[in-house]
Amino acid sequence: MTADTIAINQQMDQFDGHHSVWLFGYGSLIYKADFPYLERRPASIANWTRRFWQGSHDHRGTPEAPGRVVTIIEEPGAVCHGMAYLVTPEVFTHLDHREKNGYLRLAIPIAFEDGGSVEGLVYIATPDNTAFLGEASEQEIARHIARSAGPSGPNSDYLNHLANALRELGRHDQHVFEIERHLAALKKHQP
Repeated sequence: MTADTIAINQQMDQFDGHHSVWLFGYGSLIYKADFPYLERRPASIANWTRRFWQGSHDHRGTPEAPGRVVTIIEEPGAVCHGMAYLVTPEVFTHLDHREKNGYLRLAIPIAFEDGGSVEGLVYIATPDNTAFLGEASEQEIARHIARSAGPSGPNSDYLNHLANALRELGRHDQHVFEIERHLAALKKHQP
């Protein structure tokens, strides 16, 4: 599958006719809501885990030297915490462009931290997109992030903002925090 997913996402019609839709964010959407929303609530999705396995050719890297950003991978029993936004359908023109590098809009059950659940949307970069980098150790991912930058800034900013946003939510993510720890050690030992 191509990494440019705008046209594919525009064909999704599951929520056509809805005046608003809940969107689940697990990466930069937690801390960078550069779109209008009606409501914002801490939430989670079940049986998915956050991983720095997606390449970023357009934000935190370049086509020649992609950075690493998060996607979610199916994992039975896992819970991925993040932020849910109630948005109007017009927002998807902006979000489809923002998430165009391999992310598909998929329907998913979203559970709110304060109770209740709803069917909503999430952007997921699946392993079959051409920007997918795949599994690596947290140390390897930290080294990759340390040397990557793109139009949206250093890849390390993305990691650090995400780690801080998760702390603000009171949520621990072993994968994210291990990469953050390795990155801090790398920076400490650089001349």
